[in-house]
Amino acid sequence: MKSGFEDIATRSRGAENPLRSAKRDGVSSNLLGNALFSATALIPGAAFAAVPTAERMLSSSNTIGFAAAAGLISVSLIGAFILMRKRSDMENENRQIRTALSDAQSRISRFEALIADKNRRIVIWDGMDGNPEFLGQLPPETGAPVNDRDFLAFGRWLRPRSAGELERAIDRLRADAASFDIVVETSRDEVLEAQGRVSGGRAFVRFVSLNNLRAQLAELQIERDRLQGSIRTFQTLMDAVDMPSWQRSPDGKLSWVNDAFGEAVKAPTTDVVVQEGRELLETVSREKIKAVATLDNPFRDKVATVVNGNRTYYEVVDVKTPSGSAGIALDVSRQEAIRDELNRTIKSHAETLDMLATPVAIFDDRQKLQYYNQAFRQLWDLDIAFLESQPAHGELLDRLRAVSRLPEQLNWKTWKESILSVYRSLDTHTDVWHLSNGQTLRVFATARPQGGATWVFENLTEKVDLETRYNTLLKVQGETIDHLAEGVAVFEPDGRITLSNPAFRALWGISAAEAEPGTHIKAIEAACLPSYEGSDGWKTYSRIITSFEDMREQISGKLELKTGLVLDYAVIPLPNAQTMLTFVNVTDSELAERALKDKNEALRKADELKNAFVQHVSYELRSPLTNIIGFTDLLRTPGMDPLTGRQAEYLDHISNSSSVLLTLVNDILDLATVDAGIMELTLEPVDINDLLDEVSLQIAHRLQENDVTLKITADHDLGAVMADHQRLKQIFIKLLANAANFAPDGSSIGLKCWREANDFVFTVSDAGPGMTPEMLAKIFNRFESDGRGGRKSGAGLGLAIVESFVNLHHGSISVDSAPGTGTRVTCRIPAGEKNERLSAAE
Repeated sequence: MKSGFEDIATRSRGAENPLRSAKRDGVSSNLLGNALFSATALIPGAAFAAVPTAERMLSSSNTIGFAAAAGLISVSLIGAFILMRKRSDMENENRQIRTALSDAQSRISRFEALIADKNRRIVIWDGMDGNPEFLGQLPPETGAPVNDRDFLAFGRWLRPRSAGELERAIDRLRADAASFDIVVETSRDEVLEAQGRVSGGRAFVRFVSLNNLRAQLAELQIERDRLQGSIRTFQTLMDAVDMPSWQRSPDGKLSWVNDAFGEAVKAPTTDVVVQEGRELLETVSREKIKAVATLDNPFRDKVATVVNGNRTYYEVVDVKTPSGSAGIALDVSRQEAIRDELNRTIKSHAETLDMLATPVAIFDDRQKLQYYNQAFRQLWDLDIAFLESQPAHGELLDRLRAVSRLPEQLNWKTWKESILSVYRSLDTHTDVWHLSNGQTLRVFATARPQGGATWVFENLTEKVDLETRYNTLLKVQGETIDHLAEGVAVFEPDGRITLSNPAFRALWGISAAEAEPGTHIKAIEAACLPSYEGSDGWKTYSRIITSFEDMREQISGKLELKTGLVLDYAVIPLPNAQTMLTFVNVTDSELAERALKDKNEALRKADELKNAFVQHVSYELRSPLTNIIGFTDLLRTPGMDPLTGRQAEYLDHISNSSSVLLTLVNDILDLATVDAGIMELTLEPVDINDLLDEVSLQIAHRLQENDVTLKITADHDLGAVMADHQRLKQIFIKLLANAANFAPDGSSIGLKCWREANDFVFTVSDAGPGMTPEMLAKIFNRFESDGRGGRKSGAGLGLAIVESFVNLHHGSISVDSAPGTGTRVTCRIPAGEKNERLSAAE
C-alpha cells in the first residue's frame, strides 16, 4: 500500500512536466508559425507586384531577389511542416498523460476504497508539524471515536496503560522514525493492533480491529505481559525485603535470587550469583532440603551457615514445584542471641537476688531447695553444706525448730502441714512470724507455674519502729491542727468523723460532744443546720465523702451563715480514702469584694448612661447639621439670589464647619456604637482594586487642598476580601486624611497593598515630622490630638475609630514612627473564611 501511494505521487509529478513543456512549446510554435506566415504573405505579394516590372526590365539583381524570396518561402514551408508534426506529437503525448492521470486517479480511488475498511483506520503525519490525515474507520463496538480530534485523544477511549504506551511509541515514530507493532486495549475491553511505519517523510499509524483468533492471541499476549509484570512486581518486592530468596530450575541450579541473597554471598549483582552459582547454604543443608522437600510438604527447618565470616542461623522454607523450587530464609540469629541472653539474664537475676537484703528461697516440685540467697542463709544462720545438699522443705523446718529459730507453736505438726500446703495451692500464702529473737517477719509463699514455690521473708522489725514513730507524729499533727485558725474536719470513707479542731466547732457553733470521733456526718449536718440556710452544702459534702467512685472529686466554694460569717470551704481527698473539710473565715474580704462589685456596677451603669447620652445627642445633632449643610448647598444653586463675595466666603465657612462637625458627630456615634457592642459588620466580598479606586477619588479633593500626591503600590488583581465595605473604606479614608494632614507640601503619601497568606495587608506612610515614643504610646487614645507638624488639629478620634474597625474585622494595626522619619501605619485584615468563622462564633 505504501509503494502504491509513492508510485501514484511520482507519476503525477512526472505527468505534470510534459504538460507544462508542451504548453510552452505550443506557444513558441504558434508565434514562429505566425511570423513565417507573415513573411510568406509579404514576399509572394512583392513578387507578384514585381512581375510587370520584370516584364518591362529583367536584370540580374531582380533575379537574385526572386531567388532569395523563393528560398525564404521554402524554409518557411519546411518550418511550418515541422511545427505541425511536433504539434501532432505533443497532442498524442498529452492524450497519453491524461490517460495515465485517469488511471492513477482510478488506482487512488481503489486504494482509498481498500483502505477505507471499517475494520482499520490509518493516521498519516507529514513531518513533525504537519496536521494528521485520517483514512478508514474502526467498528463501533471498539469504542473508538469517529471524530478525528477525539480519535487522537487516546486517554479517553483506551486503557491508561495502553494509551501511555501508544503515545510514547508515536512520539518515537515521528521524532526518530522508530517503527512499532503493539497491541492496545480499549475501554470496552476490545483489542486493537497498532502498526507504526515511516515512508517518504511521512509517518503512518494503522489501527486494525483483530478477528477472533488474532484477538485471542493478542489477549494472551496482554495476559502474558500482565503475568510478567506481576512476576517483576513480586521480584521487586522480594528485592526490597532483607530475607534471602531464590528460585531453582528442575536440575537444582539457581535461576533467580533477590538482592538480599546477593548481599549475603557478597556478589556485585544478582546476575553474577546466577551465572557463577554462588550458594548461600552449605552443601549438606542443600542436600537435606532436596531429600526432605516434596510437592505436598515443603521443607521447614533451622539451618546454620556462614555469612560475612559470622555464624548465622536461618529459618528456611523451601517449596518444591513441578517446574523447580523456591525458597526463602529468615535470619533467626537474633532470636538465638536473645535465647542466650535470656539464660544470661536468669543467671544475672540469681546474682542480683543474692545481693538483696530480703531473704529468698526457691523450692522445686519435690519441695527440695533449689536456690537461696545470702540474706536467706544469714537470716537462719544455716551451714552452706546443709543448704547445698538441697534439703526438703520439711527437713529445713525441722532443722530450724531444733535450733529455736521458728515461732513457738502449740501444735507443731498442724502448723507444719499448713506451711507446706502452699505447694498444693494456687494463691499466694501470707503469714507473720514473730521470732524468739524479737524479729518480726512477713512470709510470702507463691506457687510456681512449673511446680514448687518461692519463699520471700520480709523483715518488719524496722517497719514496726516506723509505725511507732508515725503514731507519735500523728499526735503532734493533731495538736498542730487543734491550734489552727482554719476549721478542719477529717472523715472516714463511711462518713464518720475522725478528728475536728476547735476552729471548726466554733465556726459552726457545735460542741465537742456533737463532733466527737465516730459521729456520722448526718448527725453533724443536723447539728450545723441552724447556722446555715439550706442543707445542700452538707448534702454535697456527705455525697463526696461517702462516694464509692475511684476518682474522688475535689471541690471548693463559698457559703454564708446566718450569723453573717462568710466561709471559703474546700473538700480535699486524703490517702486511705479519707476526706478533709476545711473552712476559712473570709467575712472581711468578702465585704470588701462586695463593695468593689457595687462600685463597679455603678461605674458600668454610668458608662451605659454615657453611651446612651452620646448616642442620643449625636442623633439629635445630626438632623440640624444635615439641614444646615443642605441649606448651604441650596444657597449656592444658580436658581437662588446671587451672593456677594463676603456672603459666599461666609457660606463656605459655614459649609466646611458643618461638614467637620457632622464628621465629628458621626465619629462619636460610631465609637459609642462600638463601645455599646451593638455595631454589626455587613460582611461581603469586597473587590480590593475597586475599593482603592473609590478611595482615591474620594480623597482626591483633600489631597489637592494640602498640595499632596498619593502613590498607590498594588498588584493589578488583589482579589476580594470578606469585609464590611463601608467600614473598610472609612479605615482607608481616615488613614490617608491623617497622612495628608502631616505630609509636607509638595510631598507624596504612600499606599501599599499586598496579599500575605490570603490576608489583606496595607500600609499608609508619609514623610511628616514623625512621632516620639510618648506620642506613640497614646496614639490610639480617644480625644488625644497633637497638632504639631500638622495643618489641622482634629478631635483625636480618627485613629481610635480605625483601631476599632480593624478589631471588629479581627485584624491588627501597628504604627512605626520616629521623630524626623515620617510615619507608617500597617493594617492586616484576615482572610474571609476566618472573619466569617469568628463572626459566627460571636
